[in-house]
Amino acid sequence: MPPYTIVYFPTRGRCEAMRMLLADQGQSWKEEVVTKESWLQGPLKASCLYGQLPKFQDGDLTLYQSNAILRHLGRTFGLYGKDEREAALVDMVNDGVEDIRRHCSQLIYRSYEEGKAKYFQELPGHLKPFETLLIQNQEGQAFLVGDQISFADYNLLDLLLNHQVLAPGCLDSHPLLLAYVARLSARPKLKAYLASPEHVNRPVHGAQKI
Repeated sequence: MPPYTIVYFPTRGRCEAMRMLLADQGQSWKEEVVTKESWLQGPLKASCLYGQLPKFQDGDLTLYQSNAILRHLGRTFGLYGKDEREAALVDMVNDGVEDIRRHCSQLIYRSYEEGKAKYFQELPGHLKPFETLLIQNQEGQAFLVGDQISFADYNLLDLLLNHQVLAPGCLDSHPLLLAYVARLSARPKLKAYLASPEHVNRPVHGAQKI
């Protein structure tokens, strides 16, 4: 049995970054898919520490909160920078990704038709910090922090891929980020996962916008 289990809805949502990380690191995992109907029945929700998913199991360790799970996997696989300085920067980057992810979720679930024009008008400003970090690190030819991939890279990659689904062409004015997406997506194990039915057929969000 794989040591890892992801308990989540049948979407990419807040679990795809961890799936990409595990796939790229050559790991296998089990999926326990939770339907909306079973979630609304209540027992699973009541059993979850914060009353929400994802739930992640690593052997006898059970974790909730997607970013805590990513940090755990970052420590497990050495994807947390090479020292404390880089680790602090990786945390900073991941918090920045979380900011955009929250904005995107609000758009999808609350005001998509009314808010999408304004959202994508403001998107370049939200993406600028990541371009700045890339430029500062080997002139945009490497990762967000240091010379090795971090859990925050997987999280940003997932976010950018989702935006390309939501609004194709939204990264066309961001050549550094386009190159970053292409470079990371070409990593052999990650490339295979991104082409797999498990990824391709899984909707980005539970809402029917994308």
